[in-house]
Amino acid sequence: MGFIVEGDYSDDDVVLEPPPNFSMVEEGIYRSSFPRPSNFAFLQTLNLRSIIYLCPEPYPEENLDFLRSQNIRLFQFGIEGKTEPSLVTLRDAIRGALKILMDVRNHPILIHCKRGKHRTGSLVGCFRKVQSWCLSAVFEEYQHFAGIKSRSNDLRFIETFDTVCLRQCLHSIIYQYQGYGSKKRRLLYEEESVQKPQITSI
Repeated sequence: MGFIVEGDYSDDDVVLEPPPNFSMVEEGIYRSSFPRPSNFAFLQTLNLRSIIYLCPEPYPEENLDFLRSQNIRLFQFGIEGKTEPSLVTLRDAIRGALKILMDVRNHPILIHCKRGKHRTGSLVGCFRKVQSWCLSAVFEEYQHFAGIKSRSNDLRFIETFDTVCLRQCLHSIIYQYQGYGSKKRRLLYEEESVQKPQITSI
């Protein structure tokens, strides 16, 4: 049974349809595959401030139009999906994306690539390491979304990703606990001179 709401993208009532592989990572952080116009009404309900886009291809104009209408900021970190990116390129992109992700001023935020599996899974996996998840739990979450297309190179990258170096780059990570006894950990960094992603002017 679909949810019916009045949306800005149709004269008629629309059904709220999340993108494939959509899930909440934690409060204020979401992940998915590439959003299509049929998903825009659902994304409106998230009140997003930012999107982290992990593909090198230009963002479609219809998606940019949606971002402009909702005042959503786009941060692009171009990671190749068809060919294996170099370790340095992947590491730098993930570090840069994590700095955006951990700044609660950018929340609510959506992470996506094309399928919401490998590049998105790698970023979320490294984020979980910053949160001090055990490696088996990190791998289980990655494999849940990647399914039979799980990539050993992604798992190896997550396993060897240096969170200590990331913490040193950030200089200060503040853990904020919110909610009534839930102790959900949210992160905020206080460094202004960080590596800058490609930010699309919208």
